[in-house]
Amino acid sequence: MSVVVDKTKCIGCGACVVECPVEALDLVDGTATVDPAKCKETGSCVTVCPANALSLEAKAAAPAAKKADAGAAKEFNAKEPLPKAVQDYAKTNAAKSAPVAGGDVWSGVWIIVEYNHGRIAPVSWELLGEGRKLADVIGCELCAVITGYQVDHVIREAFAYGAEKVYVIDDPVLENFRTEPYAEAITGLVRKYQPEIILMGATAIGRDVFPAVATRLRTGLTADCTVLGIDPETKLLQQTRPAFGGNIMATILCRSRRPQMSTVRPRVMAMPARVEGRSGEIVREQQSMTEDEIRTKVLEFIPGDAKSIFLDKAEIIVAVGLGIASQKNLPLVEELADSLGATLACTRGVVEAGWMSHDHQVGQTGVTVRPKVYIAIGISGAIQHLVGMETSDYIIAVNNDPEAGIFRVANYGILGDLFQVVPLLTAEFKKRLQHGVAN
Repeated sequence: MSVVVDKTKCIGCGACVVECPVEALDLVDGTATVDPAKCKETGSCVTVCPANALSLEAKAAAPAAKKADAGAAKEFNAKEPLPKAVQDYAKTNAAKSAPVAGGDVWSGVWIIVEYNHGRIAPVSWELLGEGRKLADVIGCELCAVITGYQVDHVIREAFAYGAEKVYVIDDPVLENFRTEPYAEAITGLVRKYQPEIILMGATAIGRDVFPAVATRLRTGLTADCTVLGIDPETKLLQQTRPAFGGNIMATILCRSRRPQMSTVRPRVMAMPARVEGRSGEIVREQQSMTEDEIRTKVLEFIPGDAKSIFLDKAEIIVAVGLGIASQKNLPLVEELADSLGATLACTRGVVEAGWMSHDHQVGQTGVTVRPKVYIAIGISGAIQHLVGMETSDYIIAVNNDPEAGIFRVANYGILGDLFQVVPLLTAEFKKRLQHGVAN
C-alpha cells in the first residue's frame, strides 16, 4: 500500500503533515506531497484529512483490479473508517462543500467585522486600515462583511473606517455567536461574490469560525498573521506569522485556491483614522440556515472578566513573570495595576505554573497587545513573549538581571529588586493620582 494525494481536492491545510508519524508528508506550493522513501503507510494522514484528498492504494495491484477500481473514490482507509457521525455529516454537507476555486474572476479585499453582544472587536477596524493598503496595491474594492442581529449602527462605523462596500446579513439566528450559522453565512457570501482576499481578527471567534469557512470553501488559511503584504510579481497575498516558537517568521502564499484567507492578531496593525460621514454601497443578503437546522442552542450568555477578555484592548498593562517567585506575591503587582487602573497580564511561564489563567497570557501562544504603557515586572524577555508586546507605545521593565532581554526593547528600565521597586512605584502613583484629583 502507499498514500496517494488527489491534488484537485487538497486544500493545503497541513493536517496530514502534522499527523504523519514518520514525516513523510510536506506542503509544496500549498499542496500535500508524499515522500515514498519515508512513507510507512500507517494511514493516520488519511483519517485526519478534512478534504478526503488522501487514500491508500495498492502498489502492485493487478491491471484488472486497477481498471475495476479506476472509477471508485477511495476517500477513507477501509480498515480505519471515520466514525459514522462524521461520515453522515460529510454526506449531508456534500453539496455545500464543493470546491469553489475555478475560472471565474475573484476580486476584492473583504474584512469580516466581529460583532457580538453589542461589542465590535477593534481588530476589525485595524484590518480595514490594513485592507486599504492591500486593495490599493491590487487595484480592487475594500469591503466589510457584517453578520449579526440589529447591526445597522455597525454599518455606519464600517464606512467611517474606510469600507467602500458593506455586505450585511442581519438575522435573529445570528444574535448569539455559533459556528454553524456564522460559517454558513460567510461561506454563502463568498460563493456568491467571490472575493480574492478575506481577513478576520485572530480572536476567539475568528479562530473558531474561519477554519470552518476555509474547510467549506476548500481553500487555505494562515492563522495568527502579524504582517501582510502583496507580492509585486504575482500579486499574491503574503501572509507572515511566527513559526518554530517565534524563532523565525514564515511567509505563506496560497497559490492555487481562492479566496486567500488569514486571521490577524489584534493590535499588530495600526488603527486607521475614523472619518465621520463616509458612505458607500450596502448589499443585504439573507441567512440560509433556520434555527431548527442549528444543532447548538444558547441557553444563557454569561459575561466574563472584562479585564482578561479585553486584554488586547487595554490602554495600560502591568505584566508579571516568574521573577515574582511565587503566586503569593501576586497581590504586590495587583496593587500596582489597581493604582493605575491597569489590566493585569502574565507570561507563559506564569500560566504553566498555575498562578494565572491562560486568558491573561501575552505572547506568541497568548494575546498580542499594543497598549500605551506596558509595565513588565520580573519578566526576562523571551522572544515568545516579546512578539506579543514589543509594539507597545512605552515599555517599562523592572528586573534585577542587567542582561535580561526585556531591557533591549524597553523605553525605560529599572534595575533592582522588584520587591523593593514595585511598592515604591505603587505609592508614588497613588500619591500623584490623588494629588491630581485634589487639584
